[in-house]
Amino acid sequence: MQEQTIRGALDAHWRASADGDLNAEHDIYDDDVVCDYPQSGERILGRVNLQALRGHHPDKPSGFAIRRIQGDGHLWVTEYTITYSGRSAYTISVMEFRDDKVVHETQYFSESFEAPDWRSQWVQKIP
Repeated sequence: MQEQTIRGALDAHWRASADGDLNAEHDIYDDDVVCDYPQSGERILGRVNLQALRGHHPDKPSGFAIRRIQGDGHLWVTEYTITYSGRSAYTISVMEFRDDKVVHETQYFSESFEAPDWRSQWVQKIP
Protein backbone atom coordinates (compact mmCIF):
# COMPACT_ATOMS: atom_id res chain seq x y z
CA MET A 1 0.00 0.00 0.00
CA GLN A 2 1.39 3.40 -0.90
CA GLU A 3 2.04 5.98 1.81
CA GLN A 4 -0.51 8.41 0.37
CA THR A 5 -3.17 5.68 0.43
CA ILE A 6 -2.30 4.72 4.02
CA ARG A 7 -2.46 8.37 5.08
CA GLY A 8 -5.91 8.68 3.49
CA ALA A 9 -7.08 5.53 5.29
CA LEU A 10 -5.75 6.88 8.60
CA ASP A 11 -7.44 10.26 8.10
CA ALA A 12 -10.76 8.50 7.39
CA HIS A 13 -10.28 6.18 10.39
CA TRP A 14 -9.60 8.98 12.88
CA ARG A 15 -12.39 11.16 11.48
CA ALA A 16 -14.84 8.25 11.88
CA SER A 17 -13.52 7.57 15.38
CA ALA A 18 -14.07 11.21 16.37
CA ASP A 19 -17.58 11.11 14.86
CA GLY A 20 -18.49 7.83 16.60
CA ASP A 21 -19.07 6.02 13.28
CA LEU A 22 -18.15 2.48 14.39
CA ASN A 23 -18.48 0.87 10.97
CA ALA A 24 -16.31 3.39 9.13
CA GLU A 25 -13.85 3.49 12.05
CA HIS A 26 -13.19 -0.24 11.77
CA ASP A 27 -12.88 -0.46 7.97
CA ILE A 28 -9.13 0.03 8.38
CA TYR A 29 -8.65 -3.26 10.28
CA ASP A 30 -7.92 -6.73 8.98
CA ASP A 31 -10.43 -9.36 10.13
CA ASP A 32 -7.68 -10.97 12.23
CA VAL A 33 -6.24 -7.76 13.69
CA VAL A 34 -4.51 -7.88 17.08
CA CYS A 35 -4.90 -4.79 19.27
CA ASP A 36 -2.85 -4.42 22.44
CA TYR A 37 -3.44 -2.11 25.42
CA PRO A 38 -0.12 -2.63 27.29
CA GLN A 39 -1.03 -0.45 30.27
CA SER A 40 -4.02 -2.62 31.17
CA GLY A 41 -2.45 -5.87 29.93
CA GLU A 42 -5.27 -6.51 27.45
CA ARG A 43 -5.20 -7.95 23.94
CA ILE A 44 -8.19 -7.83 21.61
CA LEU A 45 -8.25 -10.48 18.89
CA GLY A 46 -10.15 -9.79 15.68
CA ARG A 47 -11.95 -6.82 14.14
CA VAL A 48 -15.35 -8.04 15.36
CA ASN A 49 -14.20 -8.07 19.00
CA LEU A 50 -12.42 -4.73 18.67
CA GLN A 51 -15.51 -3.07 17.22
CA ALA A 52 -17.76 -4.66 19.85
CA LEU A 53 -15.48 -3.52 22.67
CA ARG A 54 -15.42 0.07 21.40
CA GLY A 55 -19.15 -0.02 20.67
CA HIS A 56 -19.87 -0.88 24.30
CA HIS A 57 -17.80 1.97 25.76
CA PRO A 58 -20.13 3.64 28.30
CA ASP A 59 -19.27 7.15 27.07
CA LYS A 60 -18.85 8.94 23.76
CA PRO A 61 -15.77 11.13 23.34
CA SER A 62 -16.49 14.82 23.88
CA GLY A 63 -13.18 15.82 22.31
CA PHE A 64 -10.81 14.30 19.83
CA ALA A 65 -7.75 16.04 18.35
CA ILE A 66 -4.98 14.64 16.20
CA ARG A 67 -1.61 16.14 17.12
CA ARG A 68 0.36 14.39 14.37
CA ILE A 69 0.57 11.33 12.16
CA GLN A 70 3.94 9.99 11.08
CA GLY A 71 4.83 6.85 9.21
CA ASP A 72 6.75 5.10 6.53
CA GLY A 73 6.13 1.81 4.79
CA HIS A 74 4.09 -0.56 6.94
CA LEU A 75 4.46 1.22 10.34
CA TRP A 76 2.49 4.37 11.27
CA VAL A 77 2.12 6.31 14.53
CA THR A 78 -0.68 8.69 15.48
CA GLU A 79 -0.45 11.00 18.45
CA TYR A 80 -3.79 12.39 19.62
CA THR A 81 -5.88 13.43 22.58
CA ILE A 82 -9.28 12.00 23.40
CA THR A 83 -11.62 13.36 26.04
CA TYR A 84 -14.19 11.35 27.98
CA SER A 85 -16.29 12.89 30.75
CA GLY A 86 -14.16 16.02 30.83
CA ARG A 87 -10.85 14.14 31.22
CA SER A 88 -8.35 14.14 28.37
CA ALA A 89 -5.98 11.29 27.68
CA TYR A 90 -2.89 11.70 25.56
CA THR A 91 -2.82 8.71 23.26
CA ILE A 92 -0.32 7.04 20.96
CA SER A 93 -1.49 4.53 18.38
CA VAL A 94 1.10 2.38 16.62
CA MET A 95 -0.36 0.63 13.57
CA GLU A 96 1.25 -2.04 11.45
CA PHE A 97 -0.19 -2.46 7.96
CA ARG A 98 -0.18 -5.50 5.70
CA ASP A 99 -1.47 -4.73 2.25
CA ASP A 100 -4.21 -2.18 2.90
CA LYS A 101 -5.32 -3.21 6.40
CA VAL A 102 -4.06 -2.83 9.96
CA VAL A 103 -2.93 -6.22 11.28
CA HIS A 104 -1.55 -5.03 14.62
CA GLU A 105 -2.22 -1.93 16.71
CA THR A 106 -0.80 -0.95 20.08
CA GLN A 107 -2.39 1.94 21.98
CA TYR A 108 -0.89 3.80 24.93
CA PHE A 109 -2.98 6.15 27.09
CA SER A 110 -1.74 8.76 29.55
CA GLU A 111 -3.55 11.37 31.61
CA SER A 112 -2.03 14.81 31.96
CA PHE A 113 -0.23 15.86 35.14
CA GLU A 114 0.95 19.08 36.69
CA ALA A 115 4.51 20.04 35.89
CA PRO A 116 6.68 20.45 38.98
CA ASP A 117 7.79 23.99 39.77
CA TRP A 118 11.46 23.05 40.14
CA ARG A 119 11.95 22.70 36.38
CA SER A 120 10.05 25.82 35.26
CA GLN A 121 13.23 27.76 34.43
CA TRP A 122 14.10 25.27 31.66
CA VAL A 123 10.73 24.66 30.00
CA GLN A 124 7.92 26.34 28.10
CA LYS A 125 4.21 25.56 28.37
CA ILE A 126 2.77 23.80 25.32
CA PRO A 127 -0.30 25.67 24.04
